[in-house]
This record gives sequence, structure tokens and C-alpha cells, in this order.
Amino acid sequence: MSQAEENLDDSSAPLIEHLAELRTRLIRSAIAFIIAVFICFYFAGQIFDFLKQPVCHAMAERMQACNLQMIRLQDGFFVQIRIAMLAGFALAFPVIGFQLWRFVAPGLYRNERSAFLPFMIASPAMFLLGAAFCYYIVIPLAYDFFLGFQDFGGAAPTGAETADEGQVVAGSGSVVFQGSISEYLSLTITFVMAFGVCFQLPVLLTLLGKAGLVSAAGLAAVRKYAVVAILVLAGIVTPPDIFTQVILFVAVYGLYEVSIFLVARVERRRTARLRAEGILDEDEEF
Repeated sequence: MSQAEENLDDSSAPLIEHLAELRTRLIRSAIAFIIAVFICFYFAGQIFDFLKQPVCHAMAERMQACNLQMIRLQDGFFVQIRIAMLAGFALAFPVIGFQLWRFVAPGLYRNERSAFLPFMIASPAMFLLGAAFCYYIVIPLAYDFFLGFQDFGGAAPTGAETADEGQVVAGSGSVVFQGSISEYLSLTITFVMAFGVCFQLPVLLTLLGKAGLVSAAGLAAVRKYAVVAILVLAGIVTPPDIFTQVILFVAVYGLYEVSIFLVARVERRRTARLRAEGILDEDEEF
């Protein structure tokens, strides 16, 4: 056997071991996800009740009953499936993240593991922060804004136009909200996902700064371009109303400024470490 063939045989064993390890981690993640989906499917009704509270509260202020409807026969089933899968992924994410970490960690140096682990924790935390900000602040304001475009025929519904439970009875020329559960779920998920993903900006830029791919000075220099990019992003990921886009822009731009501060802090720590190791002189900057 030639030397090249021996080297090929030696290198194939670690590759097979890595593939076997990856398969094991994926199987464990899939099992956790499936179990979480079944659990969340059982509680899908309660989860949807939680998700529809903002629009129900806004409708209650207008003396309207919160009756979302099934437009298509299969809507109820598929809404429960979507809720179960999304909530199941969120429930199983700690297990999935742990399996990902166990697969990646052996290939990292000690200092790389210590640098990467905080970002593994910060990423879901920032997503939850963005989702909570969206659910408790943005969505109630946005849905109240949307419901303001109803048309009750030029007058407030009173007397015979109002049912016992406070439900508006559509009269001549009235336009009232009678939403589809499928469309409402899609709109709500779009809001939550958009804000959750955008709140990852400090994590991403700080990680890039730690890797030396971006600098605080560079981020500050392209601030005006970042403003334009954030405006475009807000227009793409949110529904077409200027109110929600302004809120998302303010939140993401604030996170961009926070990212500049965090990257500058990373650079100061790196410079101090290099000076302590004697790599940099006192008057030098990294």
C-alpha cells in the first residue's frame, strides 16, 4: 500500500467518527423536538388563547366580541399543527442547542470555547427579549391601530346595533373585523419572529468584533448606511404600516448603537490582554 493510500485511510476514520457523532446529535435533537411537538399540540388551545389576547383586548375596548373564525374547514387543525411545531421548537431548543454545543465544542480551543459559549446563551435570551418586547408593547399598539380602520357606518354602535355580550352587529354600510385564525396566527408570528431576529444584532456584531471582522470605529463610520439598511429591513419584515416600521427601526437602531459600545469594549479588553502579554507596547493600538 502506498503512502498516499495509508494517509487516506487514516483520515477517513476521523471523518466517519464525526459523521457518526453528528448523526447521534441529530437523532437526539429530533427526538426532543418530536416529544415537544406532541406536548405543545396538547396545549395548542391554551397557547393560541395567549397569542390572541392582544387583539381580544383591543376589540373589548371597542365593545366587540373576539370571535376569530375558521374560513376553511382545515384551518383549525393546521393552526394547531403550526402552533405545536413553533412552540415545540422553542421548548426543545435547550436540548437542540446543547447537542449542537457538544458536537462543536471538542473542535474548539479552550479560549474559543470560553468565547463562544456566552453567545450560545445570549442568542436565545435576546430572541426572547425581542419576542416579549413585540408581544407586550408593539403588537397591542399595532392591533389597536389596525382596528381603528373599521367602519361602523358613520356612528358608534348603540341600542339595537349591539348584542347582549357587547358584540357589534354589522348594519348597513358597516365594516367590522371578523378575523381568520390562520391569518391572525401568521401575522402574529411574523411580528414576533421579526423582532426576535432583529434583537440578535448585538450578539452577531459582538461575535464578529471578537473575531476581528468588524471594529467599533468601522461600525460608527458606516452609521448612516446602517440607518438606511435598518429602514429597508423594517419595511421588509413587518406588515405594511408605518407605525410598526418606526417602532422596529427605533429598536434596531438602538441595538446597533449598543453593538458599537460592546465591540469597543471587546477591543479594549483585547488590547489590554495583548499589552499584558508583551505583544503590544503601551502606546500601540491593536
